[in-house]
Amino acid sequence: MDVSWYQDTSGLPERPQPMGPEPDERPAREPMFNAPWPALLLVGLIVGGYALQTRFPMETVVDAMAFSPAALAQGRWATLITALFVHGGWAHALMNAAFALAFATPVARFFGERLGGVLTFFAFYLACGALSNLGYAALHPGGAQPLVGASGALSGLMAGSARLIAGRGRLGPIISSPVIGMGVAWVVVNVLIGVLGSGFTPGAGGATVAWEAHLTGFLAGVLVISPFAWLARRA
Repeated sequence: MDVSWYQDTSGLPERPQPMGPEPDERPAREPMFNAPWPALLLVGLIVGGYALQTRFPMETVVDAMAFSPAALAQGRWATLITALFVHGGWAHALMNAAFALAFATPVARFFGERLGGVLTFFAFYLACGALSNLGYAALHPGGAQPLVGASGALSGLMAGSARLIAGRGRLGPIISSPVIGMGVAWVVVNVLIGVLGSGFTPGAGGATVAWEAHLTGFLAGVLVISPFAWLARRA
């Protein structure tokens, strides 16, 4: 005869439940850099580009890739872009890389991570850099002083970020508190650079700092992000 055994456990204390999240409920680990990959790629291009540059004599790199108004007068238009990928030293490159991580992140996120958005992001970056160098050339026609570094292009990203702050993630108006405030602060910093010289600027290594290109790049970024946003269908 089969017998079923039944035990009444209603009066016994409940077994304690394990504390903490279940193995499949553990919180996701936050990434080290919460930035879109195009922004991280730009940082890598700046740092990796300088690492590659150090394998060649500095004079050779400057002669081939640096921008100057005199080079532009000779028809060397490519230097408007190539100069953005040359830096004067590790301090210069790393400072610009940190600057890029800060201001490329919101702009790259705005344009998006699809192919069209990524291409538009880098086209905007290069356009700001080229326009910043052209602004310097307009103020120093025929000058032979070589310019290197991504600061003019990064100033454009700063300006683009200011417009995105004004629009809370969308493209805000040019006449707005974030754009004006950031623009005034950038003017003050660059006036100090112009008055006090390169010794005021960390990472300059005693080289001449083209503050005119910084301000031109910022102005370019404020203005040309609108047509680039239209191209990316984000306007």
